[in-house]
Amino acid sequence: MMQKREIDPENLLVRPHHLFDRQTLLLTCGDFAQNDFNTMTIGWGSIGTMWNSPYVSVVVRPTRYTYDFFQKYDDFTVTAFPAEFRPDLIFLGSHSGRDSDKLKETRLSPAASVKVKAPGFEQAELILECKTIYWSDFDPARFLDATIDRNYPKKDYHRVFYGEIVHILGDEKFYR
Repeated sequence: MMQKREIDPENLLVRPHHLFDRQTLLLTCGDFAQNDFNTMTIGWGSIGTMWNSPYVSVVVRPTRYTYDFFQKYDDFTVTAFPAEFRPDLIFLGSHSGRDSDKLKETRLSPAASVKVKAPGFEQAELILECKTIYWSDFDPARFLDATIDRNYPKKDYHRVFYGEIVHILGDEKFYR
């Protein structure tokens, strides 16, 4: 288990593009105490300030099982892991929680969060606990770059969820 400490959002150190594009993250929504949650890998999103609060935005296609949990619950976690767990994250991204308890096939252990119902993970090196504050559906008529639509051959456009970051736990490299 990694040694994590609470991090004030003002002191969080991340390379946002690297975090989403290179690190591979888990997005988890649901209720850990009720054992009613799902997790999926994500590579698209953002982190910053919105409405004077620290936030994370994540996108979920309506065809994903995790989308159903966003309809029921109003919080989520975004977690980053050391490189050694990449095979587990790849597995979670290529299997649906609709079909099996996919977490049992990994080395990852969900754990209760501090301020939200959705779990974090013991092995994570960064846990962002978020309260959903806004969502919107992508409208392809508003894509100003026509190449964006190539990401949607099935026309299953994402819904973007904004989450206010309400608690952060992280390893030293995220607060030095």
